[in-house]
Amino acid sequence: MTPTDSTPPDDQGSVATALELVADEVDAAVSAVLDADAGDDDTSGQLDAFADLVDDAERVFVHGAGRSGLALRMTAMRLMHLGLEVHVVGEVTTPAIGEGDVLLTASGSGTTSGIVAAARTAVDAGARVAAITTAVDSPLADLAEAVLVVPAADKQDRSGTASAQYAGGLFEQAVVLLGDAVFHALWKRSGADADELWPRHANLE
Repeated sequence: MTPTDSTPPDDQGSVATALELVADEVDAAVSAVLDADAGDDDTSGQLDAFADLVDDAERVFVHGAGRSGLALRMTAMRLMHLGLEVHVVGEVTTPAIGEGDVLLTASGSGTTSGIVAAARTAVDAGARVAAITTAVDSPLADLAEAVLVVPAADKQDRSGTASAQYAGGLFEQAVVLLGDAVFHALWKRSGADADELWPRHANLE
């Protein structure tokens, strides 16, 4: 807008309007996940089942591509703060996965080739898989013992039907929130206070 232009800005280009949209979509997605968890079908109780799988793991491996992978790294950090042994797939110090371990994954489509292949390798090695996805009928979900389904668009869906946000934005936001919720639940189960977690925070930055 030029200094002499008195035309009000288009609301669609307003950051405030965009923030309201994001907040409304995230709220709706979270509500849908909670409703499914409280239902009486196969999705009921999946939130705690997901957390139980992580809690029971000898080691937790996290794997996601792109922004989903970045979101899962946030969860990996928090689980490390809790005292779990956590590894990010692809890092040079990540060991082989094996029996008793859990592979924590996120893929909107549930078809991301590298993640599906890793999940298959994990299962073959005796590990269990936990998945966050938009697609309950997907190769990744089929391999997972615990699945959280987020009603959001995957990155290939440009229809604007499931979300007005670009690509997998809503899904990736939900991955962050679900990861934080799982961490918070496990933290409260542990009985540890914040001071007990703090010494695990990085001191080399």
